[in-house]
Amino acid sequence: MDRRATLAAMLGRSRARVSAPPLPIVNSGLEPYAGPWSFEQAAHLLRRAMYGPAYAQIKAAQSQGLESTLEQLFAELPQPEPPLNHFFQDDPNVPAGATWIDAPYSTGINLRPYRFQSLRAWTILQLFREGVSIREKLTLFWHNHFALSNVNDPKFVYRHIALLRSYAWGNFRELAKAVTIDPAMLRFLNGNQNTRTAPNENYARELLELFTIGKGPLAGPGDYTNYTEADISAMARVLTGWRDTGFNAANPDIQVGAVYVNNRHDTGAKQLSHRFDNLVINNMGQEEYAHLVDVIFQKAEVARFICRKLYRWFIYYTIDDNAEQNVIEPMAQVLIGNDFEIRPALMALLRSAHFYDMLNVGPMIKNPLDFALSSAKPFEVALPPELARLYNVMLRFFNTATLQQMEYFNPPSVAGWKAYYQEPLYYRTWINATTLPVRMEATDAMATTGFVVNGFRVQIDPLAFAATLENPFDPNALIEEFSRILFPQPITDGQKAALKEVLIPGLPDYEWTVEYSDYLANPGNTGLAEAVASKLRQLLQAMLSMPEFYLS
Repeated sequence: MDRRATLAAMLGRSRARVSAPPLPIVNSGLEPYAGPWSFEQAAHLLRRAMYGPAYAQIKAAQSQGLESTLEQLFAELPQPEPPLNHFFQDDPNVPAGATWIDAPYSTGINLRPYRFQSLRAWTILQLFREGVSIREKLTLFWHNHFALSNVNDPKFVYRHIALLRSYAWGNFRELAKAVTIDPAMLRFLNGNQNTRTAPNENYARELLELFTIGKGPLAGPGDYTNYTEADISAMARVLTGWRDTGFNAANPDIQVGAVYVNNRHDTGAKQLSHRFDNLVINNMGQEEYAHLVDVIFQKAEVARFICRKLYRWFIYYTIDDNAEQNVIEPMAQVLIGNDFEIRPALMALLRSAHFYDMLNVGPMIKNPLDFALSSAKPFEVALPPELARLYNVMLRFFNTATLQQMEYFNPPSVAGWKAYYQEPLYYRTWINATTLPVRMEATDAMATTGFVVNGFRVQIDPLAFAATLENPFDPNALIEEFSRILFPQPITDGQKAALKEVLIPGLPDYEWTVEYSDYLANPGNTGLAEAVASKLRQLLQAMLSMPEFYLS
């Protein structure tokens, strides 16, 4: 399905209606964008690079311009403060309000469930507090790329996600090395069981197929064009000797880590296939795994492989011949020319004419995390200041995304979430009979009654949101401005008329102007305030239920 068909399906229109007259194909490339820089372009960039950008952030980006906004998105940030014990009073090792990331477990009580709760809440909090930065979107990208799950130690999982965050736009080759001996990955893909006497090929296989170079078309028995089955076996031998430490340890002297054990390592020569130039890797001890990654990264296909994945994450799932030749290939050359540093290659993509092509604005269906946060962050929804309440609110958003089939720290397979690799549905995987009601209930709640956590109500304040608009007195201008904030593409005049009917059913425009003016003149009058707020809630409820809100 192409972009037009995706939009048609989401908007409930027949394909025939949107296919005539035919729209031009996307034929732009990686050349720098030279068109206008308006609110629409700024909003497109921030929606793809962040979770639910606020109106003020979009206007600031519009004012700053493209290059300054890109610099801000990629500005270096300190690593976030670690997750805290937000409520559990019975932890013998961590008082409430302190972090548990280096604290031992207990033999008398299972501390993992509450620490996982803390980690989940803290993770969503990072998305709320990301500021104008691409770091959290890239952290999730890498989590989808090095998809890890079912590691039942929150300290291991925290260390793993902290590693991905620290390399967000850093060096892909060095990240691949670090992940290879990351304790959580050693445990997830059985690297800790990979020894000279019993080689385990799980990680070697995924290192090639999913993490670095990809298979390519089948060229012959056991030959996948980019590597062979013999390469998997040889590389598994290269990777022997590593094991994790500290898994569920109650001993405070045993920390989370990875160690190399020489007598578990295969010291023999490892012969690679013609796909790697028949190279022989001789014993290099604990440096051998890093040398192997260097060998893999000598192949240009590694750069193309990761550029395709970045393209599907930030632009669209279809990579046609034009995108392959004029976007992926030059982007891969930028990546290789910068020694596999992600930042310059991704910045080239996000400043390209291709990124801002009208057909690349709006066809992406928001993933569940993006959808959940975009129902709150653009409205700058108030959050509780107390730690326990704050974390519990974050858990509600985490659970909302989980019910929509995207659970952070639990991708469904080592290939990640299906939306980013499985044909033919791709992003449309997110919308089904199970997830659609969850999405609708979530936005209905945020626009109307909200939800209550420990006595704190989380909901959109429609009066505060309307006050940020340039002309909230005119119902037409109000709807137009709401639409620009919430939707990636302009809506039709008919849709605007229907929304105005929701706001002021059957009434002339001046009725809204008078009512809103009366409220501003008497903000302490609860009756006037509630009358205006009620109308705005109905409008927002209608807008958040529109297919356009599901798109980015």
